[in-house]
Amino acid sequence: MAALFSGKVLVANREQDEVETERELCRALENKVLLLYFGSGQCPRCRRFAPLLKDFFLRLTDEFYVERASQLVLVYVSRDETEEQRSAFLRSMPARWLAVPFGDAFGRELELRFSVSEVPAVVVLKPNGEVIVGNAVEEIRSMGPACFRNWQEAAELVDRNFLLAEDSDKRSRRSITDPIRRLKYKLDKKMEAKNKERKEEGEDLV
Repeated sequence: MAALFSGKVLVANREQDEVETERELCRALENKVLLLYFGSGQCPRCRRFAPLLKDFFLRLTDEFYVERASQLVLVYVSRDETEEQRSAFLRSMPARWLAVPFGDAFGRELELRFSVSEVPAVVVLKPNGEVIVGNAVEEIRSMGPACFRNWQEAAELVDRNFLLAEDSDKRSRRSITDPIRRLKYKLDKKMEAKNKERKEEGEDLV
């Protein structure tokens, strides 16, 4: 996914921190379903849809609703007329959202690449950048968070719970066997020392 944003800059909502290096982008986007939200805080249709999208995102990522955040990231591609309008809109949205910087030509590139002709539009992408849904606005309206499971399956994400369990299992196996290995090492060292002492005693007698 980071390849789509290679050499580009994304901005973290609220803090206005830039996410620009390949490493940072990989960390932010790796193994996640990506939503590109094309919209405007002034567009009447967007104003009606934005609260639904906000609720959709929070119910999948906020710890108030879920024990573990879903593997989902959203990037806002603004069609706002001014940076102040864009900032005002983002202040009302989840802090975890990312955004293309205001006025960046990359926003227009994304519109052309994914054939976005009207807003609101939500393009759903796999981690490799392939399109899952060209515009998921109606799907989000009708199904709500339930549609994420379909996207997750289509994206063939590696389940983070599986990865965590696998790591935990490795640590568990290591914690069980490590003391045994350490004890064996100590015993081997003691035997080696005793053998050396006996050898030295034998040489002294000679």
